[in-house]
Amino acid sequence: MYHRTRIRLAATVAAAGICALGLTACDSGDSGDTVTDKPKAKASASATTDEKPAAEKPEKTATPGVAKAGDTIALKGLEDGSKLDVTVVKVADPAKSSDEFSTPGSGKRFVGVQFKLVNTGTAAYSDSPANGAKITDTDGQQFQPTFADITAGPSMSSDVRLKPGAKALGWVVFEVPKGSKTDTVQFAMNSGMANQTGEWKLS
Repeated sequence: MYHRTRIRLAATVAAAGICALGLTACDSGDSGDTVTDKPKAKASASATTDEKPAAEKPEKTATPGVAKAGDTIALKGLEDGSKLDVTVVKVADPAKSSDEFSTPGSGKRFVGVQFKLVNTGTAAYSDSPANGAKITDTDGQQFQPTFADITAGPSMSSDVRLKPGAKALGWVVFEVPKGSKTDTVQFAMNSGMANQTGEWKLS
């Protein structure tokens, strides 16, 4: 009886060890939702050769702590090999409608954000990018994109398809209250369903 109890105990400990190993392996993956506001480091323009004078210290590339307009954030999609470098190029606040048919509602204004997308992955990218964008004001209110064309430039296509290495550029327009101060803009792949979200500071 004692011998059987020891066997059962040993089996339980072994099984627990295997489960623990499996849990660790599962947890090491990027399976949870994350918001990243860290821009990619920009290459130094002076770093054209590997040779440096002995007295000269290597030049450090300054990377801002929080992404803002002009910065690029590397994002991943849900599928293997699905990656984008996303840049908030410019912000137009307020933005002016390019025609008389699309105007902001009473007490509201248009805010335009120009996005640049570069497919850095190994899989083709196909999506409606505006679906993955939203803007937040300093009070925490979030606003989704609206269908509007602005004088700042062409809108982002609603059907972007990029092979690896290809890029797309266009404006995404939001309708926000006139009294709201925009704070951040976010973008996620897979029409906003991807686990990783990029965030840029606007104020």
